Amino acid sequence: MAAQVTVLGVFDHGRQAALGARAIVDGDLGKVVAYSPVPDHDLDQALHVTVSPVRLFVLIGGLLGCATGFLFPIYTVLDWPMITGGKPLISIPPFVVIAFELTILFGAIGGMVGFLLMARLPRLTGKPAPDERFSNDMTGIKVLCTPKEAAAVRACLERTGAREIRD
Repeated sequence: MAAQVTVLGVFDHGRQAALGARAIVDGDLGKVVAYSPVPDHDLDQALHVTVSPVRLFVLIGGLLGCATGFLFPIYTVLDWPMITGGKPLISIPPFVVIAFELTILFGAIGGMVGFLLMARLPRLTGKPAPDERFSNDMTGIKVLCTPKEAAAVRACLERTGAREIRD
């Protein structure tokens, strides 16, 4: 495996950083990591970021909650039957309220768990961003590439308007 170098580009605007990231990704010049103080859809599109899988956690949680909301009351009614007014033991309409509430609860918990897992939180150990300006007002592009590609990466970053380029 060849040695890897890191080239860091600092941009004033996310749109410029997106252009730089797109040029590097399209040129297959290295692995790109973006740092931005706010979510930026241009950067997401440039890095071909797909839709967040957190919504799948919400769906699974909601389905589990709905199933739980029907199964637990049905189990309870069958285990401890109380016939009142000649009504059937398993009557769906009273269980709908419980199923709805558990759908909302489990969906919310699933979304929270999915967010924490996908964000790899809590981070007990980790590296801060390479420049503290990335959490304030600047956008950064970090490129991991081979030494042969480093000059081409620097040229791409310079051409797309990087304010600062460093190794």
